[in-house]
Amino acid sequence: MKKVLVIKQVLHEGPGIIGMELLRLGIDMVTVEVYNGEVIPETLDGYAALIVLGGPMGVYEEEVFPFITEELRLIRHALKESVPVLGVCLGSQLLARAAGAKVYRGTVTEIGFYSVAVTEDGRIDPLTRGLTGDLSVFQWHGDTFDLPEAAALLASSKTYPQQMFRVGRAGYGIQFHLEVTVEMVIDWVERGREEIGAAGLDAEAILSVAAGRLPGIHKNGVVVIRRFLGLLS
Repeated sequence: MKKVLVIKQVLHEGPGIIGMELLRLGIDMVTVEVYNGEVIPETLDGYAALIVLGGPMGVYEEEVFPFITEELRLIRHALKESVPVLGVCLGSQLLARAAGAKVYRGTVTEIGFYSVAVTEDGRIDPLTRGLTGDLSVFQWHGDTFDLPEAAALLASSKTYPQQMFRVGRAGYGIQFHLEVTVEMVIDWVERGREEIGAAGLDAEAILSVAAGRLPGIHKNGVVVIRRFLGLLS
């Protein structure tokens, strides 16, 4: 059975529909809960891919969260060995940093439902081809990053140009969330009401449209996730 290593940064940010697709395909998901002090392995021997999930910490907070240093090391190992990597939200920022790009605070906090545009490179990439026009996505981030050198930009927005990219053969970073379920959105909003209010956003407005928006997001999310899992050797 193929195994995928999943790094989970905080209790409430799980794999969502990524986990559902792994189960459907019969791929074993081995989760490292870094917030519980679980140790990140030295290598990816025995694993077909690495998936790095989101969290509220910043890539630049290595002194506060020492596990970030270990995650960067493992991602660099994956890129060197051409092991497929999928980074979601914080995971995408970690991938960008591991590939040599700068990660920093953005000018706006994005929380809720937004649109991103598929780029010209995105129209031909194995993960995003056929997903033309604007995609509805769920966002929760205040940090952003520069595009790594030689990376392909696959999706973009006016506020934050770096929304999805590929580095190397199979290193994919997704700033937004395609994996969230309705239950996850409700939980995140309830936990983050203070942050939402501080950003000048309306928690109730986000919740009111979640059930209607997520089916379309999942439709595209399943396409991207299945295509990524198709890269596993």
